[in-house]
Amino acid sequence: METEPFSIAIEEGVLSDLRERIHRTRWPAPSAEPPWVQGTDLGYLRDLLAYWADGFDWREQERRLNEVDHFLADVDGVRIHYAHVRRDGLPLILTHGWPSTFVEHFQLVPYLGAFDLVIPSLPGYGFSERPARNTTRHTARLWHRLMAGLGYERYGAQGGDFGASVTTHMALEDPDRLVGIHLHHIDDRPPAGGPPPTDAEQEYAAAVEAWDAVERGYSSIQSTKPQTVAYALNDSPAGLAAWLVEKWRSWSDDLDAIDRDVLLANLTLFWVTDTIGSSMRDYYDMRWHRTELAPGTRVTVPTAVALFTNELVSEGAPPREWAERLYDIRRWTPMPRGGHFAPAEQPALLARDVAAFFDPLA
Repeated sequence: METEPFSIAIEEGVLSDLRERIHRTRWPAPSAEPPWVQGTDLGYLRDLLAYWADGFDWREQERRLNEVDHFLADVDGVRIHYAHVRRDGLPLILTHGWPSTFVEHFQLVPYLGAFDLVIPSLPGYGFSERPARNTTRHTARLWHRLMAGLGYERYGAQGGDFGASVTTHMALEDPDRLVGIHLHHIDDRPPAGGPPPTDAEQEYAAAVEAWDAVERGYSSIQSTKPQTVAYALNDSPAGLAAWLVEKWRSWSDDLDAIDRDVLLANLTLFWVTDTIGSSMRDYYDMRWHRTELAPGTRVTVPTAVALFTNELVSEGAPPREWAERLYDIRRWTPMPRGGHFAPAEQPALLARDVAAFFDPLA
């Protein structure tokens, strides 16, 4: 595997253009409904973009991110960006989801001092190239090859959202290389078949169905016509922020608890790398090109789940017996706070659970 050192250094002209576009935003009329009912609140977004243009210090974010070693690797012909923290401990690969970047998991670095950390950007996000077609199964294979190229024979994996699915498929593709997997969100539904659902499982299914009816619009368009919406989001910082921040608010339990600079670092990475369109193609490829789990499929790798289900807009909390249809659950931790973006919302809480699970496996 060929690798080369990489340093994050965005050209000043790109940042100046971003600020100018924010200042030229043509704002829509406010909604007649209460804030956030019809989508991202106008007042909140105005304040956020004013700070993004005139208060947010991207150069400080670059400095902080570059304190960790970054690399670009050719993994089976795909250029993959990753950050690498070597500490001579158990290696862990940490995988983010959408609408996020590697910056989300970067918040765990200070809290996981006993581990070697590999923090890649998903294909088509940030500084990672996207192949013409990609699913979480494809990414899982890339991640195994990345870890082998770094000289790791046995390691753990952690993730949420699409990162949870990548982590799951790593366990399915090559279980012998993994000492365990840790999820802070379950993205793969158990395969069909098995015993009848319990009352708790039926209640969870009803909660998901109710959530889908009013919250799934973003996924419907991204899994059918992602290119259409990409033109707008790639051209307008306000449009990009509105589309993504609405998800960060709905899927967290308190948007104000997330460091505003962390939120804007994620937005800025999507903007300066022109990757919002390629990131949304995950939804298209996962809908049309993935292979469903066959009946009887089971993850045999020891699995921990930190259940961060305190979202502002609840999707319901999966019961343990539902997860056990697919996973060999060894640790199940319902969390008192924090939602979908746990590494950014509650990094210390998540890191403690990760360490508690992996320490005995090292």
